[in-house]
Amino acid sequence: MRATTLEETDRDTVLLDTAVTEALRGPRGANPLVGAVITAPDGTVLATGHHRGRGTDHAEVDALAAYRRRAGQESLPPLRDCTIHITLEPCDHHGVTGPCSRAILDAGLGAVRYAVPDPTGPDDGGAARLAWHGVDVVQVSGHHGAAQLNRRWHRARMEGRPFITAHLAQSLDGRVAAADGTSQWITGGPSRRHAHEVRARVDAIVVGTGTVISDDPRLTARDAVGADLDRQPLPVVQGLREIPGQAALRRADWLHVRTRSPQQVLQTLADQPPQRPVRHLLIEGGPTVLSAWIAAGLVDELFLYQAPLALGDGAPGLTALGVQTLTDARHFDLDPADGGSIRRLGRDVLLHLTPLDHPCDQEDHVHRNHL
Repeated sequence: MRATTLEETDRDTVLLDTAVTEALRGPRGANPLVGAVITAPDGTVLATGHHRGRGTDHAEVDALAAYRRRAGQESLPPLRDCTIHITLEPCDHHGVTGPCSRAILDAGLGAVRYAVPDPTGPDDGGAARLAWHGVDVVQVSGHHGAAQLNRRWHRARMEGRPFITAHLAQSLDGRVAAADGTSQWITGGPSRRHAHEVRARVDAIVVGTGTVISDDPRLTARDAVGADLDRQPLPVVQGLREIPGQAALRRADWLHVRTRSPQQVLQTLADQPPQRPVRHLLIEGGPTVLSAWIAAGLVDELFLYQAPLALGDGAPGLTALGVQTLTDARHFDLDPADGGSIRRLGRDVLLHLTPLDHPCDQEDHVHRNHL
């Protein structure tokens, strides 16, 4: 690997900014957000790509496919003269898809610039392999946007746990049920369809025993017309109360973890047979369960569905968070990944949020540059 000039560093920064923006088009989950940009020798952008979620092409392969589509219609510089800028080091392992290092070598790309190395697990090593095969490889260190892009994903990885998403559907006054306990449906159809899109990404869904007893949910992922998808998440019930024998979720595989502790739920899931690993977990509540996961600092992203109605008396969406004073408040920031930080879904408003570890992080958070 060689050093870069100041002019090259400035260009690298701009192109990695573009790659971060591209990465934010993808969904968060079991895999990190990654963006890639292929440029001509003069720095002209020829193609971009991003990772669209588990089982889809990685960003490098997506960008190469976009380059080839364009090359079929117009004359482009050969890939041996081009550079690819990537937010994350190319992977070097076989998973659902092949290694990106091999895709880059097979394509004949001449140069690679990446921002963040991947030192954890079997995914690292791509940069070294590419350099060994003669590719001009440089790590562009210090790019803040790329470093912050997968902050919570890296934290989950280092803690040896799944990436954890949470749902909260509430009224304008923060209620998830009316005074008589009724809660179906606070939000409208578009919000529920989005919730099922998120369910389809995850490996398991956690709800409390109270939710099962009061709402009798199926906890399945369904398509736009309400049909069950082929791949289904594992329903997980957290709590001490017994589940009724006629509960809808008993019709398929499910798991009851008799605890109030989120950490114990994670341990139980980690102890499950390896044929069904849980790399992406969804917390759907109710309020006691969701509050316990937030209080434990384990929620990595939150989808807040805000309905335009007021319920007055009723169950609040969040309860005991261990907050005694304003300085103890749990801070969240808007997350523009996966379709945007604020969206209208029918009459509802969807907020896509990510937790901040410290309030002072708010000013430096990567997403402030992409709103």
